[in-house]
Amino acid sequence: MINAKLLQMVVNASNDGIVVAEREGRDKPLIYVNPAFERMTGYTLDEILYQDCRFLQSGDRDQPALMAIREALDSGGMCREILRNYRKDGSHFWNELSLSTVYNEADKQTYFVGVQKDVTLQVKAQQRVAQLEAQLAELKAELAALKATSGINKL
Repeated sequence: MINAKLLQMVVNASNDGIVVAEREGRDKPLIYVNPAFERMTGYTLDEILYQDCRFLQSGDRDQPALMAIREALDSGGMCREILRNYRKDGSHFWNELSLSTVYNEADKQTYFVGVQKDVTLQVKAQQRVAQLEAQLAELKAELAALKATSGINKL
């Protein structure tokens, strides 16, 4: 069995942000964040202690991923979603959030643990690929139109 000190060292050494929130009515206030979360967001534990994670979305609440996250929180389930979050300095990043519910001995939702990974580079790469695929489709359509109008059908 792993001891508490080793577990704390492991969590602190993680490259991914780890947060723990407790169930308190509709809100899920943060009671712990690891150093990777602080580096990723620019917020310290003292600044965000007992706040719900919603502050990370700033005013950007119209994201489909947020509905799935809220459903997982309400149902005691788990989810993995990618959403836009905002750092303390206002810059945004793409956050892959893996969320799980922790139950107590009475089988009641007590805590939630979230593992957060900055996937901004991957999302930007996917967006660029989609953009290039759209441009390629346009070029293919233009080429087909040129072939049709010039009478050259066999290139």
